[in-house]
Amino acid sequence: MSTAQQDSVALITGGGSGIGLAIAEKFVHSGIVTIIVGRDQQKLDAARDRLGERCKAVCQDLNDLPSIPGFVKKLVAQYGPIGTLVNNAGINMKKDLTETGDEEFQRIIHTNVMAVFAISREVVKGMIETGKGNIINISSMASQYGIPKVIAYTASKSAIEGMTRAMAVELSPLGIRVNCIAPGFIATDMSEKALNGDAERKRKVMSRTPLGRLGDPSDIGEAALFLASEGARYITGTVLPVDGGNAIGF
Repeated sequence: MSTAQQDSVALITGGGSGIGLAIAEKFVHSGIVTIIVGRDQQKLDAARDRLGERCKAVCQDLNDLPSIPGFVKKLVAQYGPIGTLVNNAGINMKKDLTETGDEEFQRIIHTNVMAVFAISREVVKGMIETGKGNIINISSMASQYGIPKVIAYTASKSAIEGMTRAMAVELSPLGIRVNCIAPGFIATDMSEKALNGDAERKRKVMSRTPLGRLGDPSDIGEAALFLASEGARYITGTVLPVDGGNAIGF
């Protein structure tokens, strides 16, 4: 990582556990001051204690869209301009399409799309002022191919990939790169809930993953660290699958 990036500030949503925490860990160990945001103060405090003084934990409900502009201004005033934004926070719901209610569908879209849009918009305003920045959106294999019983989640992550491309085209001329990581089946609490108790689903996942195992959260952390680095300076608008080959498995 270049000195410039080590001096910059990164903001990671959903940074208190799972993939978000793994990304935060890679950033902090590379010398980047990293703000982790989430709704669970206890989880955030535990993560901060584990990662050390370069990690700043801030409790905020990003579903409260009207509060986001003020929230971002406060962060910038306290920690300085945000150089990297990782939109990782998201929720899932496993339910048959015909059983999924309108409000349930809307709740997933609100958290996974609207909140991502709102925080990106506000952070980008500061990035335009500094003439540089880097946004990494976290998508999912659900946007790469059809997975049953996750219709709302699939819609939300497909939106994220479309937003990544649109944002990259609009913002890259201003010095702001925008990329996306599409994790495969990673060993997190969320994936364990989806796979445990569904032996057929787990068998299918393993059988079509050429590397033959679930990914580790640190695999996503490494990919995010690369996309945030000078080494990726000519990469924008891409969706990078980190999935053990799952997307191309048969």
